[in-house]
Amino acid sequence: MAPAGGPRADRGILERLEGGEVVIGDGSFLITLEKRGYVKAGLWTPEAVVEHPDAVRQLHMEFLRAGSNVMQTFTFSASEDNMEGKWEDVNAAACDLAREVAGKGNALVAGSLCQTSVYRHHGDEARVKKLFRLQLEVFVRKNVDFLIAEYFEHIEEAVWAVEVLKETGKPVAATMCIGPEGDVRGVTPGACAVKLVEAGASIVGVNCRFGPRVSLKTVRLMKEGLGAAGLKAHFMVQSLGFHTPDCGKGGFVDLPEYPFGLEPRVATRWDIQKYAREAYNLGVRYIGGCCGFEPYHIRAIAEELAPERGFLPPASEKHGSWGSGLDMHTKPWIRARTQREYWESLLPASGRPFCPSLSKPDA
Repeated sequence: MAPAGGPRADRGILERLEGGEVVIGDGSFLITLEKRGYVKAGLWTPEAVVEHPDAVRQLHMEFLRAGSNVMQTFTFSASEDNMEGKWEDVNAAACDLAREVAGKGNALVAGSLCQTSVYRHHGDEARVKKLFRLQLEVFVRKNVDFLIAEYFEHIEEAVWAVEVLKETGKPVAATMCIGPEGDVRGVTPGACAVKLVEAGASIVGVNCRFGPRVSLKTVRLMKEGLGAAGLKAHFMVQSLGFHTPDCGKGGFVDLPEYPFGLEPRVATRWDIQKYAREAYNLGVRYIGGCCGFEPYHIRAIAEELAPERGFLPPASEKHGSWGSGLDMHTKPWIRARTQREYWESLLPASGRPFCPSLSKPDA
């Protein structure tokens, strides 16, 4: 393995996006590492970077091999209010792991922070910004390539995060965990995008809480809002790897299956190829995933957009495009599944005859 601080990517995030390059983010860490036995559900804090660094390194490597060219630090909820005395070591270790793996490919490292419990309970701007600055000090010391403010359900707090991150002079991306109805207080996606760009974000979009279709609808509203205001930005989307058409304003956390019964909702690789194409056609050039978004989902993005990117990821060496590897099967009906049309038109069954197709949110 290359040591932390090893080879660096040759172009920054804004250079890539302004040059028309498709940037592929990474995917699920919390949900995936919980399933693998390294994260405890509840606060969803990332002690694993210190306690089980090999597990985190392995997941980073899987995403890199699948096509990700951004290694996002595993620092979700790693602020002082959530982790007390552990927060600094966790943030530093997360940066080192992301840099180590990024050095294995032409990948960037993004320092990431999210909404705070202090804002939800007190709404104190000075206290919230202090928490952001503490994490930011570690990101600056570790010299991450750019910064992401992600998973904000209140635009006010997201704006505060962008204002703090901009103090470094590094590029800033900002994503809300909202759907088409807007933030918790009803601020529309378009208005949220305007506020984020005015605060200094160069890249805006959504992450988590909603599935691919709803996430893209929300980004479209953001794009329309910026256009109406005469503002420009790059767009990113990092949706769930689950289908959640039945969730309400709060997203998948309000579904009765959250977080331990979501497996029947997992998107297929073909669903994600469609998501990638629709995102690209919408003008989104930073495309990735969040909870439930596995490495094979990231590979699906990379394969769908290979014509635009000009190459396939290493993980495609073991994957025949649109089932082409099945052409050697002994059974003719399985050999018949080697066509794109077959997989695009498939309506997959859940195998659960007594289960409903949709649920009713608890909130």
